[in-house]
Amino acid sequence: MNKFSFEIKKKMDGLGRAGVITTPHGQIQTPAFVVVGTKANVKGITPEMLEDVGAQVVLANTYHLYLEPGDEIVAEAGGFPNMMNWNGPTMTDSGGFQVFSLGEAFGTGVSKVASGEEIVVSERKGYSKTNKNAFIDEDGVTFRSHIDGSKHRFTPERSMEIQWNLGADMIFAFDECTSPLADHTYQQEAMERTHRWAERSLKRHNELDPDNIQALFGVVQGGRFQDLREESARTLGAMDFDGFGIGGSFNKDDMAQAVGWVNSILPEDKPRHMLGIGEPMDIFAGVENGCDLFDCVSPTRVARHGRIYTKNGSINLKNARFKSDFMPLEEGCHCYTCQNYTRAYVSHLLRSSEMLGQTLGSIHNLYFIVKLVDDIRQSMYDGRFEKYKKEFTDRYYEKKK
Repeated sequence: MNKFSFEIKKKMDGLGRAGVITTPHGQIQTPAFVVVGTKANVKGITPEMLEDVGAQVVLANTYHLYLEPGDEIVAEAGGFPNMMNWNGPTMTDSGGFQVFSLGEAFGTGVSKVASGEEIVVSERKGYSKTNKNAFIDEDGVTFRSHIDGSKHRFTPERSMEIQWNLGADMIFAFDECTSPLADHTYQQEAMERTHRWAERSLKRHNELDPDNIQALFGVVQGGRFQDLREESARTLGAMDFDGFGIGGSFNKDDMAQAVGWVNSILPEDKPRHMLGIGEPMDIFAGVENGCDLFDCVSPTRVARHGRIYTKNGSINLKNARFKSDFMPLEEGCHCYTCQNYTRAYVSHLLRSSEMLGQTLGSIHNLYFIVKLVDDIRQSMYDGRFEKYKKEFTDRYYEKKK
């Protein structure tokens, strides 16, 4: 069985690089898009479909699998990869994002990436940190299930135990994902707590996994503040992690710069995962600034509502103009959907609430985003990254100009 390793194969000017991550279940050519299968399932998509779209690695959600069906049941099934019949590399998150979504973000509509305008308003009015369904203390987090309201407790140690049961190749240390609207004082408090939790996660991970079957990634926090991001990168970079996640809580306008702060400090010989990022220009920015992996639920989530990615920007197949459009979803696309079905048919399925429409849209969007990152990687090897970025950007964002 292969051990975990990372090798840089090509460096660009600056921080960007292409390489190979080796896991016990195969290699990942980086940069790569990580497909999200929240509950050990990419909604409406079989593992065979994932292979067809070119997916290299699948990420499942610790919080959701802990609640349903339970991490012990997943362990009895041989881990979530075995349970879902996926034979390639896998990841699980730590549950830290749910601390944010159930706590500070609950009922507010605030995401972990904010615009500059939102931040200005929050600093003028003050940002409320009143938690609703998650309560943070030094030892961990107490939260109520979104399913039935039952009370549960996550600590760094418990997160490691759950992720051990889930059986992914790569896992994350337990962290506190803060709101991008939180002020410097709270961001620092949460960052320092995340660092203490990182040490505890490492300790429990080494007890559970002395043979280093699973690779453990630390999660850099610090919000939109340069001094905190750099401090977090230095602190975690000095710990014995196999790789690093870059946590959310960004200012959308300054995301690339913040990632650059972090990756200028993190060890170069370890992979970096940009958590929860999947918009094309965010991926370009992440690659330029030294990120190797990206994950996001967006490709399948928006497809279920009719939004389809194309090289000329996204379209909404629920719009009336597609009722009699007998083109493929995107001309020249080689995905299963585009090779076999038309916009009119998929539009009909979506407007009729037929599940197949959601599946066909998801297949195309996953193929699009996976291939985009594959093409970015190839452009790096060919020495034409900047040219490819400009060509793609000019096409994809033409409608917004």
